[in-house]
Amino acid sequence: MLNFRLLLPCLVVATPAMAQETAPPEPITVSGSVTVASDYRFRGVSQTDKEVAVQGGLTIAHDSGLYIGTWGSNLAGWGTFGGANLELDLIAGYKTTVGDASVDVGVTWYTYPGGVDESDVVEFYGRLGGTIGPASLTAAVAYAPAQTSLGYFTASATPFIEGDGDREDNLYLSGDGAVGLPGTPLTLKAHIGYSDGNPGLGPNGTSLAPTGEYWDWALGADLVFSGLTLNVSYIDTDIGRGESAYLQPNFSKGNDGTGSIADGTIVASLTAAF
Repeated sequence: MLNFRLLLPCLVVATPAMAQETAPPEPITVSGSVTVASDYRFRGVSQTDKEVAVQGGLTIAHDSGLYIGTWGSNLAGWGTFGGANLELDLIAGYKTTVGDASVDVGVTWYTYPGGVDESDVVEFYGRLGGTIGPASLTAAVAYAPAQTSLGYFTASATPFIEGDGDREDNLYLSGDGAVGLPGTPLTLKAHIGYSDGNPGLGPNGTSLAPTGEYWDWALGADLVFSGLTLNVSYIDTDIGRGESAYLQPNFSKGNDGTGSIADGTIVASLTAAF
């Protein structure tokens, strides 16, 4: 993590030893990461056509708890909208502690630089974290209000999903847990999530819950070494072939109509953080 002090040098007039003793805490911190992953799975669904993803993020945080950030990844297959075939998220939020719990609230703007119009999505989030014994636990909720990019659904489009033709919002509930193994650089991790939203596609194929509602989950482990984090996880959903049939051929690798980009898979990633 790199720390930057936003103070004028002329304010520090003491000797070096005295300056160390009297300097106020650094109000601004800048942190970031770069990741290479075998697949980019968003809520269990591949966003890179089951191919390699290169990702990076940057966060600027103030000691008041306010922060802004950005995160990006390449895209392929499902979820691409032309242009740079890139997802760029803009994030703003506030994080604090209440007793022994951490509280984090904010908003994410999912953008696709150079892509077609009406594909961006705005989503609000809240997270509550804490520890129970050796385990760290996080419960989260994400809510996207009804918007053009989430589209609407017409019941005649498929016999597999019911819909009333109305534009809908999207709700995502999730829980995460992590336990470090004493005496080792390993941390075991688990995730479960539930999506409930519009069972269809926006005007350009956008969707946070393409089949309306479904579960996703992951089990894996982090290995930390030489300043790097290696994660290996099994990721899966309960989206069946029948439920996703009306999304084909786009919902398959290579748009060939076979298989599903929501099938279970093992994803490996290597992250360098600063």
